[in-house]
Amino acid sequence: MNVYTIRVTGMTCDHCTRTVEKTLSAVPGVTAAQVSYADGVARVETRDGVSESALVKAVAGKGYGAEPIEARGRSGATRGAAPGEAPRATPKTNAGLHIAIVGSGSGAFAAAIQAVDAGAQVTMIEAGTLGGTCVNVGCVPSKIMIQAAHIAHTHATRRFPGIVDHSPQLDRAALVAQQQQRVEELRIAKYQNIVDANPGINLMQGVVRFQDAHTLIVKRPDGCETQLHADRVLIATGASPAIPPVPGLKESPYWTSTDALVAKALPQHLVIIGSSIVAVELGQAFLRLGSKVTMIARSKVLFREDPAIGDTLEEALKAEGMTILTHTQTRAISHRDGSFQVETSAGTVSGDRLLVATGRRPNTAGMNLETIGVRLDERGAIRVDDHLWTGVPDIYAVGDCTDQPQFVYVAAAAGTRAAINMTGGDAALDLTTMPAVIFTDPQVATVGLTEAEARVKGIETDSRTLTLDNVPRALANFDTRGFIKIVAEAGTGRLLGVQAVAAQAGELIQTAALAIRSRMTVSELAGQLFPYLTLVEGLKLCAQTFTKDVKQLSCCAG
Repeated sequence: MNVYTIRVTGMTCDHCTRTVEKTLSAVPGVTAAQVSYADGVARVETRDGVSESALVKAVAGKGYGAEPIEARGRSGATRGAAPGEAPRATPKTNAGLHIAIVGSGSGAFAAAIQAVDAGAQVTMIEAGTLGGTCVNVGCVPSKIMIQAAHIAHTHATRRFPGIVDHSPQLDRAALVAQQQQRVEELRIAKYQNIVDANPGINLMQGVVRFQDAHTLIVKRPDGCETQLHADRVLIATGASPAIPPVPGLKESPYWTSTDALVAKALPQHLVIIGSSIVAVELGQAFLRLGSKVTMIARSKVLFREDPAIGDTLEEALKAEGMTILTHTQTRAISHRDGSFQVETSAGTVSGDRLLVATGRRPNTAGMNLETIGVRLDERGAIRVDDHLWTGVPDIYAVGDCTDQPQFVYVAAAAGTRAAINMTGGDAALDLTTMPAVIFTDPQVATVGLTEAEARVKGIETDSRTLTLDNVPRALANFDTRGFIKIVAEAGTGRLLGVQAVAAQAGELIQTAALAIRSRMTVSELAGQLFPYLTLVEGLKLCAQTFTKDVKQLSCCAG
């Protein structure tokens, strides 16, 4: 039998006292729990094998602060390491430093792990589902859906005449069940288990607003509020789908990407407002699974990318049967008898489902950020420097809530570096060779500067574009859609950027990123050994076009 005494902070009423007692009593192995609101102390009796960290986590999970005062066995001796267990080392660096992290996505977890390794204590506050966007409603479920759609399309497409094509029989509900099971598995393995196994990370549920730069007010699910003090604060609240102010839209049962990913029935006709990453990825997936798809683009497809990218992908999507209305304004929306009527500058489009994919807005509203001096841009994104600092002492921010690119690996890298800086180190996030991939088919992959971006920086460029009918792997696959483009500095030949549209373009772009990072020239890239009949060999061939006509070269020409 063990007796633990835990200091509990944040209780504001007798209801809080009862909540803490009930929470502690529910921990497996607890035989009795008494909580004093006046003293701010909980006395807990347990059977052997119950750790004090489990009790602290349980209390923290309800939104209260908790820390052990002492843990004594029945004899009264202070409890140390378990038999055969090495004594737990007390971190010397940053001992006593308390970091609050608002959010629980990849950026938040990367920061928490790094901060705890540096000796800090972390309190993570999450308003919704643990794990953030990527694992729950973003990267993981969307790529599973895209892969399923790719397999369906491969079965139904006759690229090789010696193989009989056949359209598969689809069970959308079964696909969603498999998808969501994997999402749950990864959320537990990569997020919940990390919290459970790490005594330096306490998780709270609640919505945060700042009282000042070091004081957070956490409104818990039961409505009670807790005041939390922290030496440093990291904001990692992510982003949510942005909904345009189109008349009639908010009154209709439209989909966001979150809804579309878990829809258990396929639309007959899916209408999509938007033409950026989410729109093209999910639009092609639904098209390949059997839905008719109409995309309404205010400008062009992927208008933020090099124009050749959008043109090439638009051609590929249209070839598969997608209707794309470019330079088209959405004017009004109505919904009646299960049908959407979308009024546009090109006429009225009707469909049984409507997906709004017009970008994402940072989750920064209601946090009182402006009052404490945190600067926001016109979208509400937090402005940060390359050290992830907001400009307010001791407050940092990472991920989709900031003005940085909205990619999960950027958020994770930023989280690690922010934690280093919050614990006394000096780490900058360099995005000059940040690769990006759009998971359509063909895929879109980019790194470094486009010609237009180089001109803005005052750099004179020289570029070459290699169509995939010059790449042996693409020819062998009977899939020559797309191109590889290299942008170099005029005169020196130093690599500045690469843009590619190709099947599996995402698998070649990191090679380009490393080449740019190493400050290679096109001639140096052209002289490297690349394995034959790989798509990445296209980088070498494209580099060779700066000095040669690759159509006049034999296979594997060095």
